[in-house]
Amino acid sequence: MKLSDFDFDLPQTLIATRPAKPRSSARLLVATPTQITDGHVTDLVDWFRAGDRLVLNDTKVLPARLTGLRGRDTAQGYQEARVEVTLLEPQSTAGQWRALVKPLKKVKEGEDVRFSDDLSARLERKEDGAAFLTFNLSGDDFDTALNAAGAMPLPPYIEALRKADAQDKEDYQTVWAKTLGAVAAPTASLHFDAPLLEALKAKGVEITYVTLHVGAGTFLPVKVDNVDDHKMHAEWGEVSAQAATEIAQTKAAGGRVIPVGTTALRLIESAARPTGAIASFLGETDIFIRPGFEFHVTDALMTNFHLPKSTLMMLVSAVLGQERIRQIYDHAIDNGYRFFSYGDSSLLLPNEI
Repeated sequence: MKLSDFDFDLPQTLIATRPAKPRSSARLLVATPTQITDGHVTDLVDWFRAGDRLVLNDTKVLPARLTGLRGRDTAQGYQEARVEVTLLEPQSTAGQWRALVKPLKKVKEGEDVRFSDDLSARLERKEDGAAFLTFNLSGDDFDTALNAAGAMPLPPYIEALRKADAQDKEDYQTVWAKTLGAVAAPTASLHFDAPLLEALKAKGVEITYVTLHVGAGTFLPVKVDNVDDHKMHAEWGEVSAQAATEIAQTKAAGGRVIPVGTTALRLIESAARPTGAIASFLGETDIFIRPGFEFHVTDALMTNFHLPKSTLMMLVSAVLGQERIRQIYDHAIDNGYRFFSYGDSSLLLPNEI
């Protein structure tokens, strides 16, 4: 398979920079192998059945984008310069994080950067284009200071059109976000609000929570022509024993297991890799799902509309086939669906209803 097989032309006007309000009012494209139905996310109540199980990612997005000042004594006197930091992942040492720093070349090892009256960090070392920062705070104190000083790390295709603001701290977070650690949101889940969740539960739809901390690597471009040569980034995830049991019970009872978002799908399929049956999982996964992949757990997928030539385009092509996904995306573009993280959604059903 070639990278060009997953390319398409997308008008910039279809890139959503703000989400629909209320969340569940976003449009929903429902696709089977032969049918496409246009509707809204609230229509999920009609498409799901009692005994189906939604798998939701409960990761919580860090306000991981920080702007600070580094100070330095020079021949011209004490001077300060602006530094931008994006946190990537915590380290085993309390208060230490791996991060992207701009401009990395101009910050010296051992130099301090001040982000607010409460929050500062020292650059310990540089490695592989990133930096390791040790903050002056850790634990709950760090979380509080970060929430005050940080901004949501919006995807680059939104950042190119506008900067993050205070509203994104609410918009770029699921209503059930619990486990802090992601630097990108599981965006298909952004379409759910409390009334929709209550309506689904009343219908008899079950819910299971798993955790996959979405990393900045999710936005990395594929740089090889042969997609089989692409190396996936790794992300940390957990499927608890209880979650695995719930999913297995649904499969045994004939219900459908429907992950909401590619992150939840990648995680449950990772947990089923050794035997083909869902099991508890704890650790990193770099699973690469593309056409030809054998799904062991997933019966359908709710997901947003993805970037051209991305690994997520390859994943959805594995669910319904490359040609069918091309037809679905042509329909979405022709009918003005909004794309990417704050955009509209789709429900992909590999079997006819």
